[in-house]
Amino acid sequence: MTRAPLDWTSLLLTQLTWHWDAQLRPRLEGLTDEEYHWRPAADSWSLVREGEGDAPMAVGAGEWKLEFGIPEPEPAPVTTIAWRLNHLLVGVFGERSASHFGGPPVTYRTYDYPGTAADALARLDEAQAFWRDGVAGLDDAALAAPCGEDGFEQDPMAALVLHIHREVIHHGAEIALLRDLYLRRG
Repeated sequence: MTRAPLDWTSLLLTQLTWHWDAQLRPRLEGLTDEEYHWRPAADSWSLVREGEGDAPMAVGAGEWKLEFGIPEPEPAPVTTIAWRLNHLLVGVFGERSASHFGGPPVTYRTYDYPGTAADALARLDEAQAFWRDGVAGLDDAALAAPCGEDGFEQDPMAALVLHIHREVIHHGAEIALLRDLYLRRG
């Protein structure tokens, strides 16, 4: 019996689209600005207006800055929903879409971060769709080719796609938990 070859592009897309459409995106509906910026712990990093944060550093091109520390303190501060959504926008979808699919250049330092939940979610929808379209254009040869990422230059593009999808699943689960905690805050 001869098996048909696996359609790796479809399998990779299904991994992301099922999670996005069935789990993560529905959990983000109704996100408010208060919830977006809510700090679940005293030592939290978030998205702050310039000069308002207390992290070792805050970066961004516009009114809003993303808090950071290099090296990251031990233990690392809890990050807010705003921080996590913006990490998805810049470090997960944005930088990789720029370097692999012709998306606009983006870095943590040059990004104009969205100060509202609605703006962040609209941008996230766009970033996810751009990434999804980019992955849809990869054939088996492109998935097997080296991705060229710093430190992982010889890893195949498929490994990068899997990594990005793991990041979305991972941070999406954290955001869902923060929403649960926000609803039950004392």
